[in-house]
Amino acid sequence: MLTNDQLDKWDRENFFHPSTHLAQHARGESPSRIVQTASGVYIEDRDGNRLLDGFAGLYCVNVGYGRQDIADAIADQARELAYYHAYVGHGTEASITLSKMVLDRAPDHMSKVYFGLSGSDANETNVKLIWYYNNILGRPEKKKIISRWRGYHGSGLMTGSLTGLGLFHQKFDLPLAQVIHTEAPYYFRRDDLDMSEEQFVAHCVAELEALIEREGADTIAAFIGEPVLGTGGIVPPPTGYWDAIQAVLAKHDILLVADEVVTGFGRLGSMFGSTHYGMKPDLITIAKGLTSAYAPLSGSIVSDKMWKVLEQGTDENGPIGHGWTYSAHPIGAAAGVANLKLLDELSLVSHAGSVGAYLNAAMKDALGDHAHVGDIRGEGMLCAVEFVADKDKRTFYDAGDKIGPQIAGALATHGVIGRAMPQGDILGFAPPFCLTEGEADIIVDATTKAVKSVLG
Repeated sequence: MLTNDQLDKWDRENFFHPSTHLAQHARGESPSRIVQTASGVYIEDRDGNRLLDGFAGLYCVNVGYGRQDIADAIADQARELAYYHAYVGHGTEASITLSKMVLDRAPDHMSKVYFGLSGSDANETNVKLIWYYNNILGRPEKKKIISRWRGYHGSGLMTGSLTGLGLFHQKFDLPLAQVIHTEAPYYFRRDDLDMSEEQFVAHCVAELEALIEREGADTIAAFIGEPVLGTGGIVPPPTGYWDAIQAVLAKHDILLVADEVVTGFGRLGSMFGSTHYGMKPDLITIAKGLTSAYAPLSGSIVSDKMWKVLEQGTDENGPIGHGWTYSAHPIGAAAGVANLKLLDELSLVSHAGSVGAYLNAAMKDALGDHAHVGDIRGEGMLCAVEFVADKDKRTFYDAGDKIGPQIAGALATHGVIGRAMPQGDILGFAPPFCLTEGEADIIVDATTKAVKSVLG
């Protein structure tokens, strides 16, 4: 305990935590958890508390904790070649191999992959490539990016602007002017409860068309969206949504960016959300599942259509002026190679689909009739439970009541980690793909007990 007490003191005096109430943490008014070890779907902190991680870190430890194959690949790469840059045509065996492995799994029309470190920097790369693309095509006014409210695309200046959640804008002078937002495909939160799902899709399309009309299609470069809304509430799209949206984009010559940081590499039970929903993006953003977070790595997958224009641009202007010191870092790439091999060898993508379906069905059976559970939804190894003050009238709790955080806190006392999602009383789950049906039952049982303890 002395070690823990010292670490806790250092933590509060020195460590700037992301997405944290800084003042409460520094004053010691909020708990901290110092995680020490992990295996499979469980983590253990330095006080010996063992918890089932129902959110896979931040939807990212897809193959589960403690995979020796990935640890060995990282160590072997560090011993052989810890670093070399990727500028001016340089590469490593790991980065080249991973590029091929990614493209072998991506939709057929994708051409190249650029590697960064985080989903945020990958989306920053995407915006720069989109602007470059339109400049090469002689369309300097076609630069605005349409995102959706409640979408999450990062925490940078442009990517924080693309994110459609108020917490990431508040007091940061965001969003920047080049980013505009449209309706989230969030059927449960539709304004008109009499709308059918088909009518709601038509409403989303009409809102998008109206936005394009107001702004001018000749000023709009791209539309970015997660195949399934993630941090905004874990919301699968209504049936027919992506087909209808893509028809609008094609009509107005607007590029599509599929942000697959959460859905890429199997979380929906399909290798990519783009193929799962019949999307044909011009750029795909990847990160979390690329290495299962064993090492930081992200990527921007570029389509054939865009790649041809990028090549033209360098013929006309010389080398492209974009790069990071750690682009295609060999240690991250080695982790990615080992991770994707494990996904295949253990059939984890199909397993995520089947056990994820079991988890969602079991959660609906356990809590679907609860008076304060308004919606239970999910796709693949994603599941969300949304709480309401009045189920029949679909009225929501006051944000100050912090019902979602209370339930997430109660859940932890029952040995399971779930995430209180922002902008709503929503409890989210995104477990590692190696979750068993028995472990899914543990999540459902703990959630039921947590809900009962807070809401009765």
